[in-house]
Amino acid sequence: MERWVIVNPAAGRGKVGRLSGAILKAARERGAKAFLTEGPGHATELAAQAPEGARVVAVGGDGTVHEVLQGLAGTGKVLGVVPIGSGNDFARMLGLKGLPWPEALERALFAPEEAIDLGLVNGEAFGASLGIGFDALVAKRALSAPPFLRGMPRYLYALFGVLKDLRLPEGRVRVDGEEVYRGPLLLLAAMNGPMYGGGIPIAPMAEPQDGLLSVVLARSFTRPGVVLILPRLLLGRHLAHPQVAAFAGREVVLEFPHPVPAHADGELLPESARYRAEVRPLGLRVVGGRAGARGREPLPAPVA
Repeated sequence: MERWVIVNPAAGRGKVGRLSGAILKAARERGAKAFLTEGPGHATELAAQAPEGARVVAVGGDGTVHEVLQGLAGTGKVLGVVPIGSGNDFARMLGLKGLPWPEALERALFAPEEAIDLGLVNGEAFGASLGIGFDALVAKRALSAPPFLRGMPRYLYALFGVLKDLRLPEGRVRVDGEEVYRGPLLLLAAMNGPMYGGGIPIAPMAEPQDGLLSVVLARSFTRPGVVLILPRLLLGRHLAHPQVAAFAGREVVLEFPHPVPAHADGELLPESARYRAEVRPLGLRVVGGRAGARGREPLPAPVA
């Protein structure tokens, strides 16, 4: 089996770039082919070039994982992750968040594989999360947040920036062909994993191996209503709110009278008035933190 390591130096607000020399050296010493990406889309190109059956390791955050995923979804290639990003929600879903990069790299290269569900929205693959509406506007605003803000603080900065211009579109939502809602819509999240936005437990019931998308629907909210539900959201207790509903299904269709923003794994999608999300049960091979012991001695820790 070939092992390819794709390192995004821009990830983690440049942290990966500072570590890239050590990561590339460590990967090559372990027999892997290691590459440094040169710009947006390059990780997808590299992942697509990896041979069938290869193990392809994404070094970066959710954006890097999302790019690599586009190059191997629907193939027999295996996705590994070394999480050094701003959010790392895909890594959280796999039980990898918080590992030092040498240990994460060791797992990604040599730990056993497992299968998880693969999401698709309008033909684009996603690993952990899909958000449509308000949270996508927040993701867009987060791109211009101060560089020292990461994870949850970055998300909250963007959220309050969007809140002042809150206008809810009318939406129609169908889950597995059944209409479950029609009316003003704050957001819809269709999730493989429980978290997005750098650790926000939007769908605490989500499981990446159940063959379903966990759908959380926030209906009509005022500005004060959004502010008041935030503490409950951060604690994962928002599902009991009367304007929040939860569903599970293999297909979710959301329609609006005009294009509305959306994001997949935190990456903004082309805006559309219609989104169709579906799940391919156990359609993605990954190396997760829950799978057995490593195959070799740990890599040495970085000097500095």
